[in-house]
Amino acid sequence: MNEGRPAPSDGGEQTPAGREQARWTRARLGRCGPPLDLLTARFDRHVYAPHAHDEYTVGVCVGGSEVIAYRGGRLHAGPGSIVVLSPGEMHTGGPATPTDGYAYRALYAAPGLVGDGVLGELPHFREAVLDDPELAAALLAAHADIARCPDPLEAESRLPWLLTALARRHSTARPAGDTVAGADRIARQIRDRLADDLTAPPSLAGLAAELGLSRYQLLRAFRTTVGIPPYAWLAQHRVTRARALLETGLRPAEVAGLVGFADQAHLTRWFRRVLGVTPAAYRNSVQDGR
Repeated sequence: MNEGRPAPSDGGEQTPAGREQARWTRARLGRCGPPLDLLTARFDRHVYAPHAHDEYTVGVCVGGSEVIAYRGGRLHAGPGSIVVLSPGEMHTGGPATPTDGYAYRALYAAPGLVGDGVLGELPHFREAVLDDPELAAALLAAHADIARCPDPLEAESRLPWLLTALARRHSTARPAGDTVAGADRIARQIRDRLADDLTAPPSLAGLAAELGLSRYQLLRAFRTTVGIPPYAWLAQHRVTRARALLETGLRPAEVAGLVGFADQAHLTRWFRRVLGVTPAAYRNSVQDGR
């Protein structure tokens, strides 16, 4: 979770140590929104030089043990630990022992994104290493899904929500109330707007501004009413539209782009989640039925 960052990319970089590797992905929060970088890394011996970041570094250790020099002390992070390093604070890190390696997933969030407008101040984390298994699992799942397919609406639906949960649970900042007036109406408006443009949905930040809300308030209203975040609702709506197109005889590769999925693999993942079969199997079954 400590690195002097190279330019982000979607490729992997193999280091001289053999098994050591780091892979960067740049996600975007909304179609025209700001970028957010994600790192997947494993190091056997690498020790970072002292450095600081302009963003919050939020990482989860997934293997081995890392020792981090931070705020005049030495912190240890093992599997499942969440590490939060504040902007501008010098730190370094490396394996806890010479024979130990360590692996982690990290993201780099602009200060305004942590809290997402619902906290009255910039979040301060007294503790840099946190024990929160539920949040750690959610961060890892979101990191893996978005690094594999950096869908802008999914990134905007999941990452600010989790970063706000992190700040609310573990920082000194005090949150405002959770109640959002007119949540049902807000959710209906968001569903209509997303359904109107499957291939290029509007950003949640833009929709929130139109409604006079923060992005967190918009997400809160939607999740409270619908039970799932906007990206998941849109994906399921896309699957419904895809079914109708597959029934006309179109191939999955053609259908994916028409309903807004990044590619056929993206369509297949969601189709199986929702219906339990692949698009090709579904198409074949309805064609055989005819």
